[in-house]
Amino acid sequence: MASALAVAPASVTGMIRRLASQGFLDHVPYRGVQLTALGRRAALRTIRRHRILESYLTRVLGYPWDRVHDEAERLEHAASDELIDRMAAALGNPTADPHGAPIPTADGVVDERRHRTLADLAVGEQARMVRVSDKDPSLLRYLAEIALQPGAEITLVARAPFDGPLTLRVGACEPVVGPNLAAQVLVESMTATMPASAHVHSAPTAVSPDRSRDATSARPRTRKPAR
Repeated sequence: MASALAVAPASVTGMIRRLASQGFLDHVPYRGVQLTALGRRAALRTIRRHRILESYLTRVLGYPWDRVHDEAERLEHAASDELIDRMAAALGNPTADPHGAPIPTADGVVDERRHRTLADLAVGEQARMVRVSDKDPSLLRYLAEIALQPGAEITLVARAPFDGPLTLRVGACEPVVGPNLAAQVLVESMTATMPASAHVHSAPTAVSPDRSRDATSARPRTRKPAR
């Protein structure tokens, strides 16, 4: 946690103790921490604020998707619940932010379905991009340049051997991406394949289990309201 937050380990320990004393965490020394029901509600409330702010900044104020994360982090603790709800209503109560991350409802319901990654696709398989992390602005700018944004329809055209690059078809373009980048892009299958004769030099690869890179991925996979 200290590494992820770029703070001293002592700061993390102190905050964990404080949150546990306030009922947000169950903390067993040397065995980790877990959100309580109260902590989960607080976490989902913060996630909802952040993602609605990102959506509003992008769709109403015209911010590019690679700049909204930091702005939303500055605003999420200052905005009132009424302001967040009004923003959501003005946007038509969106279910996902500009990067495809699900937005919790005001009642604490969040879509926690898991998704495969672009790297999991077999050659010839078609998929629709669902989501990517908002943490790396340079990655987001590059994805925008090659038209890889939520909703984009993608075909995996070829996969070089020995963990080599992947050739995609996105509209009329055929960008080539590395496996590390592909592993960060979440997709849902469109259940279509290319002709068997296409790109015979690329053998199909096995599909790995569903994966998701979400702050809530450790929580249950079902949709349920917070208590």
